[in-house]
Amino acid sequence: MKTIKIFISFLLITSIFYACKKNELEPELTKPTASNVEIGYANNKRAIRGRDFHLNADLIAGSKITSVKVMILQKVGQTYAANWTFELTWNEFNGVKNTNVHKHFTIPKEAPEGLYDFLFIVNDENGSKLELKEDFVMIDAANMPVDPIVDRDIFSRNETMIYYMNTYLENPLLFKKDDVFTAGAQIKQIQGDGVLYTALINNKANYFPETVSQLDLTKCIIISKVEHQGLGPASSISTLKKINGIWGGNTITIGAEKDGVGNAISGAKAWETGQYNLVILYHNTTYNVSTHKSIPVTISY
Repeated sequence: MKTIKIFISFLLITSIFYACKKNELEPELTKPTASNVEIGYANNKRAIRGRDFHLNADLIAGSKITSVKVMILQKVGQTYAANWTFELTWNEFNGVKNTNVHKHFTIPKEAPEGLYDFLFIVNDENGSKLELKEDFVMIDAANMPVDPIVDRDIFSRNETMIYYMNTYLENPLLFKKDDVFTAGAQIKQIQGDGVLYTALINNKANYFPETVSQLDLTKCIIISKVEHQGLGPASSISTLKKINGIWGGNTITIGAEKDGVGNAISGAKAWETGQYNLVILYHNTTYNVSTHKSIPVTISY
């Protein structure tokens, strides 16, 4: 009996020893990490049925990425008009260590309204996984307190209209040094507080903001900034105005030393020949809703 007890004790000690050695030889797997995550415009964690949806995340894999997936699942205990799930997987990031995931996709019109679970899943080839889970709202545009839309956008050069509400009266939209660039825009279906920007951004900066929160004033030539407060339902905000009988808005001279808010046009955003985007950005701070539009512009400096 004593011999058996000694043998059992030996086995236990040996097992513990090898378990400890195994833990020393097999460190914990490094999981993928995500930063600058935006689930919906301005990270509002909301989608509108039948509309474009924005997703952004900067990823660092533990080893290398094998897949990136999004799932929108109905919550247990919630009531919906119909059963519905949504899933997208992107394999284009396979084998990548560091990457930016910037995706736009359309939310199906048949998605029932309600509160959902939004899952952002990154699988790593080392066997680890990152899973972010957020509460997520699906809504119909008709039930939104604000639904900002770029209703009018008008651009002119030296008081001659060259772009009017998605119609290119000249193409490309070409500006030269000392030309006066006039840009006007109107946002409708808003209320409460918000801000509207128009800005010129050189394509070489590889910088394409979609929300006001993404604005980097070191890379943008701001033409105008307009704020509003306490608007009633179904209101609009506009920078449109007539100049010598021509509809336009705020102006900037190509080659000016300062932009429309007084910032120096120098350094990384100094004037030069190239392809630019005229970007319209609106954010409603009361309801955390955004919209944007981008129009290509050519500058010959």
